[in-house]
Amino acid sequence: MGSVALRNIRKSYGAVEVLHGIDLDIKEGEFTVLVGPSGCGKSTLLRSIAGLETISGGDIAIDDTVINTLVPKERDIAMVFQNYALYPHMSVAKNMGFSLRLAKEPQAEIDRKVRAAAEILDLTALLDRYPRQLSGGQRQRVAMGRAIVRDPKVFLFDEPLSNLDAKLRVQMRSEIKELHQRLKTTTIYVTHDQIEAMTMADKIVVMRGGHVEQIGSPLELYDSPASIFVAGFIGSPAMNFVPARATGGRLVTEAGAPLGEAPVALSEGQSVTVGFRPEDIRLSDTGIPARLALIEPTGAETQLTLRTGETSIIMTTRDRVTHVPGDTVHIAITPGKLHCFDPETEQALRGGRQ
Repeated sequence: MGSVALRNIRKSYGAVEVLHGIDLDIKEGEFTVLVGPSGCGKSTLLRSIAGLETISGGDIAIDDTVINTLVPKERDIAMVFQNYALYPHMSVAKNMGFSLRLAKEPQAEIDRKVRAAAEILDLTALLDRYPRQLSGGQRQRVAMGRAIVRDPKVFLFDEPLSNLDAKLRVQMRSEIKELHQRLKTTTIYVTHDQIEAMTMADKIVVMRGGHVEQIGSPLELYDSPASIFVAGFIGSPAMNFVPARATGGRLVTEAGAPLGEAPVALSEGQSVTVGFRPEDIRLSDTGIPARLALIEPTGAETQLTLRTGETSIIMTTRDRVTHVPGDTVHIAITPGKLHCFDPETEQALRGGRQ
């Protein structure tokens, strides 16, 4: 296992800078997920740690040793790619042991390590097969096995589940998390899927436009987002946002409908953007009037789309809904569940009420 430290990491392609001074500390044995929309720089950052990209500035260290000038094979890392990167003419066993053969390890030791990894990943019965004879999930296990046999200080995963169907993705993310809990190897995992990030990570790094927006545990990011971007990105369905103003220590919509007590001290009449989660809304006799636009049953829950003025609000409920689209309803927000953001900077307004 190894700790990873990134200090002021910058990466430019010509005049275009794609990483803008990234600072990050990853503890030994930690499962850290880099998450963000396409083009935010997360894969570039991962490839920089691997040595597949040359950084334009800053330092990358593993266990306090700066590795900027080391080639990938000297960095004591193992990477699992999105497309598996298996050799089609090699058996599963030979694919898994290929890096060990390159390192000229004795064949008996290669066989021992391959068998041990195959047992962990339930691949023992498949060692003589070829990649074309495997399912997508089995190929991903082989790619993981190839990383495990190297016993690296750090595992790097670059969107490893994006080529799998939805059911298999759920299964494989559980298997990867269980594997980490067993091996306890420091892991850096890249995904654009916030559900993967929430369910797998010890620590999430939310990236946007080559910058780090927020770092924290899954529940820290969910409960205390630092910006509208993080609040809208983490959580499914996404957080709702409505323009509001403060009056008498409470918040009301622009039309004057009550939202609830302000969670922070605000000036009288101050304009804010208020956020609240879909699960923190309930139908009520009073509150915000809204038109019911859409009802989507999902089984255990029902998702409602409501319209109030130009704003759409998503609500989830475990109750059976007797209303029909087109009905006018009122919604109320659970006390203590409002978030306030500056409308201009989009940053969270912090601090308790005075």
